[in-house]
Amino acid sequence: MRFMTRSHTFLAAILAVFWLGGSAAAQTEDALSALVDAWLASPHGNYHSPSFTYWNKDGAVPVQCAACHSQPGFIDFLGADGSAPGVVDAPAAINAPIGCASCHTQAAHALDSVTFPSGVTVDGLGASATCNVCHQGRASTDTVAAATEALEEDTVSPTLGFINVHYGVAAAVSQGSQVRGGYQYPGRSYAGRFFHVPSASTCIDCHEPHATTVELEPCLVCHRGVEDIRAIRMRHADFDGDGNAAGGIHSEIMGLHAQLLDAIKLYATDVAEAPIGYAKGTFPYFFADTDADGEIGPDEAVFPNRYQSWTPRLLKAAYNYQVAAKDPGAYVHNPSYMLQLLHDSLESLSERVEIDMAALKRP
Repeated sequence: MRFMTRSHTFLAAILAVFWLGGSAAAQTEDALSALVDAWLASPHGNYHSPSFTYWNKDGAVPVQCAACHSQPGFIDFLGADGSAPGVVDAPAAINAPIGCASCHTQAAHALDSVTFPSGVTVDGLGASATCNVCHQGRASTDTVAAATEALEEDTVSPTLGFINVHYGVAAAVSQGSQVRGGYQYPGRSYAGRFFHVPSASTCIDCHEPHATTVELEPCLVCHRGVEDIRAIRMRHADFDGDGNAAGGIHSEIMGLHAQLLDAIKLYATDVAEAPIGYAKGTFPYFFADTDADGEIGPDEAVFPNRYQSWTPRLLKAAYNYQVAAKDPGAYVHNPSYMLQLLHDSLESLSERVEIDMAALKRP
């Protein structure tokens, strides 16, 4: 089964009537329809998403992208189609969202280990294994270190380009230092996997598996007195140095994230001598700020105007800025790890430009 459509739902309902009869069949049909509706409304079932339509002009999803951007590609990766597991053997069908057969196969249920871009294999993932396959990003500390090795830290290099961690990197952030999803500065220690309570230790403990929405009620059972999970914090230092530690840990991450972009802009102007800006929704995100107004307008957010005056120090900080941008749920997935990445990026830039690090706290 490539993916479940409403016609598949109707067929399932007919079979339910044949096997179960009457009211039981009606209940089965209602339950199945509810699951399909939840899936169709989710990112995994969005037929119009660029995640599944980007390659329509080419007629197939390429091998290097197919595992996560086409259900047949994911089935190929698992080896559920009889091929070797762990690799994709051929380009995959377009317009094929991640659906029922992606997770409801013997191969998917048996999957327990996943290898991350750093080369580290994490075992014992259980029900989170399939999620970790696609939400791990496509780069790591090792990628950035290899690109910047033997280069002068503050010298613009024509060989450097922006390294994008990719999208939806919650698994890499959750695993923390173990898989090195962010750029981890040498000589610093970083938080490992963030463990919640036993009842919230897998992806589907917190995310409804078909809709992918966050199940808030279990959070509020323990974190009483809050109406918004972004108001939750278990660490009470003022990490972003704004003098306010009353908000949730989310506000501390956002505070550091904003400071890091300001510091990146300052360094690019003063050290690389080429102003830079960030465009949230446009690849490759960092562009030359041609009018030096601190913003990237539509005429600047075009690929030929991509930022090309990278130094190793600037690239490392920009990579971590993007890691934070591509996991907006880091405040739940692994707040300490994210705070450490942002803090250390600022600290590195402060070696060359003026940044007040005295007010910032590192977890």
